[in-house]
Amino acid sequence: MTDAGCGITSNHSAGSTPALPGHSAGSTPALPGHSAGSTPAPRRRPKDRKAQILTAAAEAFSERGYHAVGIDDIAATLDISGPALYRHFPTKYALFVHTVMGLSGTLLTATDLEFDSEDPRERLDAVMMAIIDTTIDNRRTGGLYRWEGRYLAPADRLALRRSVTILNQRVRTPLMQLRPELSEADASTVAAAAISVVASITAHRSVLSAKQIESLLLSTVRGVLAVNLPELTDGPPADISTGGYESKREELLHEAIRLFYRHGYHSVSIEDIGAAAGINASSVYRYFASKSDLLAAAFQRASDGLTVALDEAFAQSTTTEDAIETLVDLYLELSFERSELMAVYFAEIGNLPKEQRSALRNLQRLNIEKWAQLLSDARPDITAVQARFLVHAALGLVFDMGRLVHFDLSPGPAGRVRQLMLTTLMGQ
Repeated sequence: MTDAGCGITSNHSAGSTPALPGHSAGSTPALPGHSAGSTPAPRRRPKDRKAQILTAAAEAFSERGYHAVGIDDIAATLDISGPALYRHFPTKYALFVHTVMGLSGTLLTATDLEFDSEDPRERLDAVMMAIIDTTIDNRRTGGLYRWEGRYLAPADRLALRRSVTILNQRVRTPLMQLRPELSEADASTVAAAAISVVASITAHRSVLSAKQIESLLLSTVRGVLAVNLPELTDGPPADISTGGYESKREELLHEAIRLFYRHGYHSVSIEDIGAAAGINASSVYRYFASKSDLLAAAFQRASDGLTVALDEAFAQSTTTEDAIETLVDLYLELSFERSELMAVYFAEIGNLPKEQRSALRNLQRLNIEKWAQLLSDARPDITAVQARFLVHAALGLVFDMGRLVHFDLSPGPAGRVRQLMLTTLMGQ
């Protein structure tokens, strides 16, 4: 998980100066602007070099994932060498921890506010505005902790969870003052949903001005923070049974998804996948040419499920509003039933080969556009681009909130996520 530094050696004896073309050995040629024998001023390192490294690393890790990025890749974006970068961070993991914790720390600093007003509504708006503006400022890197935190060591992962808990508490406190009927658990759920809506802008590159994003997010999170959650019921959990496998190929795909989810793509080998399916590694290659082919097949499976959900929603509905509700129900069921697949789908796309990654992103964009068109038809008060932002927010919310309720499809937990999703999309 760490990268080793490299040394620099010389092919010349100590104190000697190699001859340059047109000069005798031992002489020093004059450089432009300098007289012979003078020494040019040394190149100074920028005072903010460490901050530059952290920004470049966060962007690279966010775009391609922790394992796909090397120290030399980050150094090259800053026109420095790998050894120069190691002067600031001893290992790639140390740099990774700084980027992840730095992003969460920036949010905590921004929300550590002193209030002049005692009005809980104003305090809640101020906290949410701080989260929104900070996320907009860090849009290219702000989602790093959502997906790549899985590669943190246990102690660092615990520290990140503590930061997330503090951020939730800063939203929850004024929310409970404004809505005293909420229990602490329900207020925490609503606060988490509002934060998820804001964080969703880090997962896509749809374009609006900063002011437009700020306005859209604030109006959306106000609706989410005012939502009335359905009561939790004591009904039996939904039966999510995978049953048997139709073929060895299906079993291999299932086991690969499970292992990628639990350990991360780079920590899983073909041998691991074969062993989980009861065959040796060489037999795996009869079904899949490589580990990346298994990952691509998993992504195709997720994408196909989303496409089928869209088609079913249109087929079963007579109005756009009905179609949206049907689509929400189908997507929620798909995400909860295949939670490991959906997690891999969101977290590991950077590990696909470039051509396969581009093809998958094109499919993703096509599905999002279908959702957005449907939402635009139902809500003439928003533009097509705003609809796209809201669709991304709703889809991300399903997974973020799903993790909180352990992807329980029973009516109580799933019903709450459904209500939060509809509120995000429809604004009510």
